[in-house]
Amino acid sequence: MSFVEYGDTIKDGDTAIVFLGHESMFPVKVQHGTVTQTKYGVIRHSTDLIGKKYGSKVTCSKGGWVFILHPTPELWTMNLPHRTQILYSTDISIITMMLELKPGSIVCESGTGSGSLSHALIRTVAPTGHLYTVEFHQQRAEKAREEFREHGVEHLVTVTNQDVCKNGFGVSNIADAVFLDIPSPWEAIGHAKSALKAEGGRICSFSPCIEQVQRTCLAMEEYGFTEINTLEILLRVYNVRTISLQIPDLGKAAEDNSSTGFDSSSPSHQGSPCANLQQGTVQFKSGVPLREVVGHTGYLTFATKS
Repeated sequence: MSFVEYGDTIKDGDTAIVFLGHESMFPVKVQHGTVTQTKYGVIRHSTDLIGKKYGSKVTCSKGGWVFILHPTPELWTMNLPHRTQILYSTDISIITMMLELKPGSIVCESGTGSGSLSHALIRTVAPTGHLYTVEFHQQRAEKAREEFREHGVEHLVTVTNQDVCKNGFGVSNIADAVFLDIPSPWEAIGHAKSALKAEGGRICSFSPCIEQVQRTCLAMEEYGFTEINTLEILLRVYNVRTISLQIPDLGKAAEDNSSTGFDSSSPSHQGSPCANLQQGTVQFKSGVPLREVVGHTGYLTFATKS
């Protein structure tokens, strides 16, 4: 199993996603002799998982069922163990696009955190690119190395435990892009410039506060970066549902119906648009925004090395 290469069959040691519903799923490490408890009953790894195909419908001990999904960076973002605040797919998608990443790209990142963005970056630059990720916290760095090894992507990433603001990324003049998600990104702009290739490299800084953005932009100008711009991405989800609206009485509907001999009580006319007009309402599908939406996550500041 690998997060960058799809496998058909569930094997011992794989990380799989147990899907109970769109709002209920969780990761599990598949192991011989292990059982997983769900609200639908027990899943026995040896008989219910190992050897089955990803996407299979598995019946639990209580008669309910779940789907077993192959892990992807998107599913991992929704289900990973949180060691820090993480970036979600809305911000990750714009970061990947604006940094102009592609297979073969070299990327530097700090900090690693829970690895949400890291998995997406690795999938984007595979199979010939590489991610250099720096994490200040020793335990988080060790846990990230362990996860990358379990997920089959350790050959595509190098994890370093150090302070990027003091010691940099450990590489020079090779990176196509740099990403910063640290409390004081302005202190790492000089090291980011050193890590980027000679010309045209892209940089992105994620900060929750506008004061951080201001200081980062000043540092970018000081180090000669160009095309500096800041974005905030807000996701607005719509529900598609049937709604009813009253039809205004324009004075002609009744006359037209009487002149054509229309009978709304006739079974053949039940449910027709004209029948709805007679009743004063009409039903149709409409997109309605959710009453509660996710608000501000952070500001994304992009720039180009001149």
